[in-house]
Order: sequence, then C-alpha cells, then structure tokens
Amino acid sequence: MKSSASIKGVIFDIQKFCVHDGPGIRTTVFLKGCNLRCKWCHNPESWSSEPQLFFNSEKCVDCMECVRICPTGAHQISEEKHVVKFRLCIACGKCIKLCNYNALSIFGYEQDVDSIFNEIKQDKDFYDMSGGGVTLSGGEPMLQLKMTLELLKKCKENNINTCVETCGYVPRKSYKAVIPYVDTYLFDYKDTDCSRHKELTGVSNELILANLDYLYNQGADIILRCPMIPGINDTEEHFKGIAAIAAKYPLLRSIEILPYHNMGVSKGIGIGLSTEQLYLDTVKQEKIIEWNKILKQLNCTSVKIN
Repeated sequence: MKSSASIKGVIFDIQKFCVHDGPGIRTTVFLKGCNLRCKWCHNPESWSSEPQLFFNSEKCVDCMECVRICPTGAHQISEEKHVVKFRLCIACGKCIKLCNYNALSIFGYEQDVDSIFNEIKQDKDFYDMSGGGVTLSGGEPMLQLKMTLELLKKCKENNINTCVETCGYVPRKSYKAVIPYVDTYLFDYKDTDCSRHKELTGVSNELILANLDYLYNQGADIILRCPMIPGINDTEEHFKGIAAIAAKYPLLRSIEILPYHNMGVSKGIGIGLSTEQLYLDTVKQEKIIEWNKILKQLNCTSVKIN
C-alpha cells in the first residue's frame, strides 16, 4: 500500500480562515481539474488538470525577456506588444524567473498528501473552536480520487471535520468510496432545464440529479448550492426546480443561492479562456431583492441568498 507521502495531486491554492465553504472556520484546498465548463466559472484556472501559465497584461512592461527565454515560442511580439500563445506553453516556468514585474505566474503545482495535511493541521484549534474543518474544492476534487480519499482519511483520523464541494458529475462509485469520510457535501445545482444545463456547462444534469438523490438517500449531510446568473439561469422554471428539490429533500442541511460575481473573468483572460466566458456585471442588490420575492411567492422561504 502506498504511503500518503507518495500519493500526489495537482492543487492551485490552499486558503485559510474561509467562512463560506462549509460550517465554521475552514481551510479550503483547491484541486485542479474539472469536467464541467460553466460559462460563469469563478475559478477557470481549475479546468485543466495540469499546471498552466497566467499572464497579467496590466503588469507587463513589454521588456520581452520572456520572449527571449521561452523554449516553445509561447511568448511572442505582436504590434510591438507582448502576447501569449497559450497552446504552445508547457508551463516550464523559465519566463517567470526572469519577470521582475510579477506579470507571469503558474496556476497549479504538484504536492503530496502529507505536505498538504501538515498545512491543514496547523489550524486545528480554530476548527475545534468554530465547528469548522477542511473543505476540498476545485475544480472537481473527486476527479483526483486517490488524493481526495487519502486527505479525507487523514483528516478523519485526526478528528478534523470534512467537506467536499462537488459538481455531482462523477461516477457513483467515487462517492461510494468517500462517503465514510465526508461530513458535509457542498453540492452544486446549476440549472433545472437539461438542455440549457448542457449548453451552459457542457454536460447534462441527469447524472448530477441522480447522484444528489443517491447521496441524500445514503443519509449524507448536504448543502445544496445554486449559482444564480442574471439573465442566464434565473428563470421561473429554475426557481420552481429549486423549490421542488426543497420539497423532495426536506432533510437537506440548507439550500443556498450564490449570486454571480465576475471575479473569474480576469483569471480566464489571463490563461487564454476569454472566448469561453460570460462577461456580466456582479449581481446588484436590486436583483437579489427580486429573487427573494420569487422564492417567497414559491413558499420557499428556507432558501437563503448568500
């Protein structure tokens, strides 16, 4: 059997003192790789399972040192400006070492389970005090099942509460493997209409709904999280769908509406995904008031808007 020090995965961030990724104060570990392509994604750097270059054009002074050093020609000059051909980049990092203006960085790095857990356990006192713990997010953490499973096991062995944030679009056997080690699932529900769900995320919602039903009937503790994007999925049909889920699954811990924010747009541009994203304003308070009225009309007052 492999030791946890030999089980490795690719992550792109570890954030401490999080208060929106499950109960209490939490450390959130973001794993790379996702099988959905949500057009409103606020972590587009999580899509690829591999490390990838990020270019902040606002910090670039066009010194062209990266053009000189790049072994694949990913950095080029066009109309006397620095441009990046992301498809050519192999994320070797040579350009980053020469950039004195922090215009270049890498999203994603390989790390073993023991190293990650050593960082997690430093804040155990805060978890115990607040009822918090560790949340595995992404991307879709279930795609790196070996790493996710081993991290969850180590947390449970050390009495650390665990959450897994999931899009629901993974094989059922993966959920079966982690069920004994997950305290709470943060389960995404993105759209009621199957064809629109596929248009907006790249996949149907049938497997997602089937997995939600499976986890619920296994007695899992579930927080249903519903990203809401004005003019895209804030339809009467979708709100009715959320109300129907609330009625069908009355023992859900909670249902949360997550209003769209555009923090992911700049990251998407910086990794070359600008043509695949929505460009919308962050949701205004007026729209949240409107959504609350709709939920009230549907007698769905238990749903909260974060």
